Amino acid sequence: MCGRFTLRAPASRIVEVFQLDAAPDWSPRYNIAPTQQVFAVRADGTTRHGVLLRWGLVPSWADQLDKSGRMINARAETVAVKPAFRRLIARRRCLVVADGYYEWQKRDGGKQPYWIHRSDDGLFAFAGLWDRWEKGDEPVESCTIITTDANRLTRSIHDRMPVILEPEHYQRWLDPANHDVSSLQQLLVPNEQQPLRADPVSTYVNQVRNEGPRCIEAVAL
Repeated sequence: MCGRFTLRAPASRIVEVFQLDAAPDWSPRYNIAPTQQVFAVRADGTTRHGVLLRWGLVPSWADQLDKSGRMINARAETVAVKPAFRRLIARRRCLVVADGYYEWQKRDGGKQPYWIHRSDDGLFAFAGLWDRWEKGDEPVESCTIITTDANRLTRSIHDRMPVILEPEHYQRWLDPANHDVSSLQQLLVPNEQQPLRADPVSTYVNQVRNEGPRCIEAVAL
């Protein structure tokens, strides 16, 4: 699964890399957690917009707002059939922008966190789905991150990883006129192309309240 990630770039850099027409303010984050806001990209035709979404999908048909953020991930293998996701993969897709994510490896004596990121510290994007819930006092737009089997680099740490899309596939994923679910599912595979590295970090990141560069400082094992 993907349960924490980082996005340290300012909004201006995100706008440049993802070719956005506009974007909300964004402050560097080192420990983004479920129920918090994430920076996402959606498209209106060929025009891309940056938006803030709540991480942890609240389906539009839900009777009440789920404050626990349970639906933070959707499995690639079942995303087209699960009731909460099957409508969204056809019509409400987004990119969730990141520059790293955390995963925990089971070891004797506990779990060791790793920060998985590009070797050049560049930005990348997770495949995401979004929805809009309107049964409360205020509408809530939320999202989930799609996961798949781990790639060669990460499978010794955890058996799952977020779907990291290649830039040449961004528009195919975002295009609201593309309803070919079978074709879209072909993108939901382990990414072996990104120049990723996995650095062990301290358990400081385990606490959601902890923020800042200390979260990603590498430690010796």
